[in-house]
Amino acid sequence: MNEDITRRLREAAGAHQPDRARMLARVERGTADRAVRHRTRSLARNWPKAALAGFAIVGMLATGGLAVAGIVQTPPPSKPPTAPTTPSPSPTLPASPTPSPPAVQAPPTAAPAAPHPTPRPTPPPDTRIQNGPLWSNGTLGPRNTRYWAQSDLTLRTTQPLTSLTVELRIAQTGDVRDTGNWRTLPSDDFTFTVQEAGGALVYRWVLKPGRTVPTGEHVFAGQYNHATGVRDPGDDDYRVDARTSGGSAAVWGGFAPGGRTGDPLPSAGPGR
Repeated sequence: MNEDITRRLREAAGAHQPDRARMLARVERGTADRAVRHRTRSLARNWPKAALAGFAIVGMLATGGLAVAGIVQTPPPSKPPTAPTTPSPSPTLPASPTPSPPAVQAPPTAAPAAPHPTPRPTPPPDTRIQNGPLWSNGTLGPRNTRYWAQSDLTLRTTQPLTSLTVELRIAQTGDVRDTGNWRTLPSDDFTFTVQEAGGALVYRWVLKPGRTVPTGEHVFAGQYNHATGVRDPGDDDYRVDARTSGGSAAVWGGFAPGGRTGDPLPSAGPGR
């Protein structure tokens, strides 16, 4: 609103041209009118007042013109300075790390292959498979199944035996029950028993008095059922006590997996 009024006053002041001759004419005309109504003496007496009035009117007009010119020439109030806007710094993103090239590894040096020794059965701890004229080996039968098994003891002697006791102990690992036994020597030469004792199924053959076991290789086997699955024979063991003309001997050990696949499987029953 103030700017609009200021603009209009400036335009009016610029267009205003004071007419001095006209103002003087109006003063003279007013003076002449007074002279007609009054006498000459009165005109002479009142002339200073009229002159003063005219000069006052001129002064007022001049003063008004100066005031209008002053208003027009007065510059509009300046706006308060505005603080410069400082641009916000843009965030600086961290530089992407330059991937390091993969380290080149030297190819591993192949170590010379160690020679493979010939595999040999490792006897169970606390065993003695050979003593004096005796040699022994305990194995599992070649035709074992998930329900049934056979444990074989092979005994060799280089001298005739006048006394012999063979004992197989099959640990009770679950549902272990006797299903038969056999040996390669005549059954009439031995007293045989099978029973559970000390958490195991025990097969025992005892040579009868007056009988002799010849030199050579002989087999004693115990047969049994067991719980379904692969049975662990780790707690099974055997023991052989014998006597010759030169003295006594004893061997013992455990049963390793595998069997004498070349030997036929004798059937259990009397006379074997």
